[in-house]
Amino acid sequence: MSKEKLLLWTLAAINFTHIVDFMILMPLGPQLMRIFEITPKEFGLLVSSYTFSAGASSFLGAFFLDKYDRRTILMWVFLGFLMGTLACALSPNYFVLLIARIISGVFGGLTSALVLAIIGDAIPDNRRGRAMGLVMAAFSVASVVGVPFGLFIASLSSWHAPFFFLAILSVVILGLIYKYVPSITSHLVSKENKPSPMLVIRRVTGNANQMRAILLTVLMMLGQFTVIPFLSPFMVSNVGFSEIQLTYIYMAGGFFTVFTSPWVGRLTDKYGKIRVFTIFMSLNVIPIGIITNLGVTPIGFALLVSTIFFVTSNGRMVPAAALITGTAKPENRGSFLSFNSAVQQFSAGVASFMGGMILVESADGRLLNFEWIGYWAILISLLCIPLIRKIKVVDTDASLSGDLVKDKSS
Repeated sequence: MSKEKLLLWTLAAINFTHIVDFMILMPLGPQLMRIFEITPKEFGLLVSSYTFSAGASSFLGAFFLDKYDRRTILMWVFLGFLMGTLACALSPNYFVLLIARIISGVFGGLTSALVLAIIGDAIPDNRRGRAMGLVMAAFSVASVVGVPFGLFIASLSSWHAPFFFLAILSVVILGLIYKYVPSITSHLVSKENKPSPMLVIRRVTGNANQMRAILLTVLMMLGQFTVIPFLSPFMVSNVGFSEIQLTYIYMAGGFFTVFTSPWVGRLTDKYGKIRVFTIFMSLNVIPIGIITNLGVTPIGFALLVSTIFFVTSNGRMVPAAALITGTAKPENRGSFLSFNSAVQQFSAGVASFMGGMILVESADGRLLNFEWIGYWAILISLLCIPLIRKIKVVDTDASLSGDLVKDKSS
């Protein structure tokens, strides 16, 4: 296997671990709410604490990560991520787990930013798309394999087990980083002045097109993360799933998105980003409306609806990410995307916290007001459709790809 492929598989493994660490908490919700005797509001804070800290670190990291050898800083950051994950595994109560999730989020956010930076530095532009595809496929693999396996070992042991597993896996990945990630220092000798945080903010806020892209990111997160963190607790308390049956939701959703994601990418290139986004966003509100109004339901039907939800959610993300990336010129694209990533994490955290504020638990253990969260998510999601039509790709590479023409025709 070539050095480039070994590098990409190592980065994919890092991404896999980071994504499972973030996702595993949500299906563990029913156990944690029962064991710690916490409310949906407190569980929402547990989820959002990770995204808030990841958002803060991913924004700040854009301005100090460039001062070090990529390999060296990745080793230290991933070591911090390992320590945070181990702290989660050893947490004896809710408060300690909350602190541990904040630590994990800080280093998880930096890890995510470093993976993208290394791809940009080490992989030539003509192969970068395929490289991104391989590394980003870790999300679907995490859904199909990582989360179900974590839930399985949690059902056999306790909620601590998935975090111990991730900590052990992280030790192995540290060895892979040491062996297969090369020293990358080309950015250290660049004469280009690195922008300050305030300059990045001024560049974005002074660009109306990029501000619309940022607003689209915010609305998309608010429309999804008020629902997603509470999907597992709701399926157990209201729909009739057992805790082990929650694995089916992530396995089915992840399995189908492995195949539908490349297909949506081809549709996006053929028919234009705005048109494909509009179709999938319109379709996405249907399962949102159904899921959030479910009562006791046959498992097969609930799985069908949840799978459609994951597939359509992924389907709207592909064209949206492609369009948002194209709103910045190459010379400031990295800074803009770092800022957008931070906004994305913060918005997901706000949405999770809001969902926890709205949900209440009845005396018999059912979750109430989930349908109101669904109505909110549908409204916010539909607002994205007219907004995305106002976002334009910059002219710099339009002549090469034809994206601008396609988007205008959409």
